Amino acid sequence: MSTQSFAELGVSKAVCDALSRRGINSPFPVQSLVIGDVLAGRDVLVKSPTGSGKTLAFGIPTADLIDANGPRPAALVLAPTRELATQIADELHSVVHARALRIATVYGGVGLSKQAAAAAKSHILVATPGRLEDLLARGAFGLESIRILVLDEADRMLDMGFRPAVDRIVARCPRSRQTLFFSATLDGLAGDVAAAYTTNAVMHESNPSGDRTASDIEHRFVAVTGDRRVEALVGELANERELALVFVRTKRGADRLVKQLDGHGVAAAAIHGNKSQRQREQALDRFESGHVDTLVATDVAARGIDVKGISHVINFHLPEDHEAYVHRIGRTGRAGARGVGITLVASSERNDVRQMANKLGIAHSLGNAESRGGPNGQNGQNGKVSTDAPRARGTRRRSGRGRPRTPRAGQGATGSRN
Repeated sequence: MSTQSFAELGVSKAVCDALSRRGINSPFPVQSLVIGDVLAGRDVLVKSPTGSGKTLAFGIPTADLIDANGPRPAALVLAPTRELATQIADELHSVVHARALRIATVYGGVGLSKQAAAAAKSHILVATPGRLEDLLARGAFGLESIRILVLDEADRMLDMGFRPAVDRIVARCPRSRQTLFFSATLDGLAGDVAAAYTTNAVMHESNPSGDRTASDIEHRFVAVTGDRRVEALVGELANERELALVFVRTKRGADRLVKQLDGHGVAAAAIHGNKSQRQREQALDRFESGHVDTLVATDVAARGIDVKGISHVINFHLPEDHEAYVHRIGRTGRAGARGVGITLVASSERNDVRQMANKLGIAHSLGNAESRGGPNGQNGQNGKVSTDAPRARGTRRRSGRGRPRTPRAGQGATGSRN
C-alpha cells in the first residue's frame, strides 16, 4: 500500500471517514496513481489486473465529483457481467452513501420495471451493455447527463462481443464527459477502443500481471491422464485449504463436474451463464459463507467474483491463453494476500502450458512431471510441480473454512459472510 493518505490525494473528508470505518486507511498503488488525475477531471487509461483495488480507484473520485442535487444518472460504469456489476455496486455502497448519492445496478436475468425505476433515480449507474440498451430503448431514462463514463474490464467486454453495444452506448453520452478506461491489457483492439473513447488521456500501469503472478501466487502444474483428471482434482481439494475456485471450459462441464465431485464426497456449487440470476446469487452466497468451499465456474461467469478467502484457484481445463490464465488465477492472492494456482495438465497439453508459462515468466519443469494417480496422489507425488514462486501461506485453516476434506452441504460450519 501507499504511504500517501486518501486525504492527501484530495479525497473528501466524508469519503475518507467512510473508508476508515471499513478499515481502509491507505490507498493501494493503483488508487494512488489514478485518484488525483480523476479528481482533476482528466481522462485516464489504466492497465491493471483484477484484485489491484481498481474499483475504489475510479469509485472514490467519481463519488466526490458528482453533485447530489444534479441531474441523474450522472455517472455510468459499464461492466461485462452481472456478477462484476453487483460487486462494483457493493464495493462502492459506503462511499456513495457518504456523499448522499444513490447507486443502482442494471443487468439481465431480473425484472425490467424495478431496475428501470431504481436506475432513473440513481446518481451512479452500474450496468451490463445488453440490459442497459434494453432500458434505453424503452425510454426508461437517458444518458444525456452523464459526466463520468467508466469502462471496467474493457478487454473482457470486447472479448465477449460487446463492442457494437458499447459503441452505441458511448455515442449516447455527452462528448464533454470524462472517461475512465480500465483494462488488463491496452494492446490491440483494447488500445484502439481506448484511444477512440478518450481525449488526451493520462495512462497508468499498476502492478503488471507478470510480476503479480510471480510474487503473490504460488503456481503449480499437476500432470494428469485424461481418465484420472477428476481424481486428481479431488486429491488437490483434499489438501488443507480455504475456499477453492475451479475453472472449467463449458457450462455443461461445470454441472457435470459438480455431480462428479459429489460422488467423491466433495460438496460444490456451479456458476455459469445458463443459471438464472437467483441461482447464481445463491451459489455465490453458499460459497462466500462457507456452506460449500468449492465453486466450479466458467470464465465469463466468474469474471466478477471477488470473494475473500479464496486460497486456491484450480484450472480443471486449461485457460484459452496466458491473459485468461492471469484473470483466473487473479481470483486468489488478492489485495496483498497469498494464494495458490494449480493447473491440471494432460501430456497433450504440456507444450501449450510451457508456452503460457514462458510468456508469464513462471518457472516450470513439466518435462519431469509424473502423472497424478489416485485421489490422494499416492502414485504421483512428483506430478505436483512447484514453480520458483514463494509458497503461499493461504492454506492455513480458518474458522468455518479450509477443511482437509470437504463435508457435504449442511454438515460443515457456516462461517461468516464477508
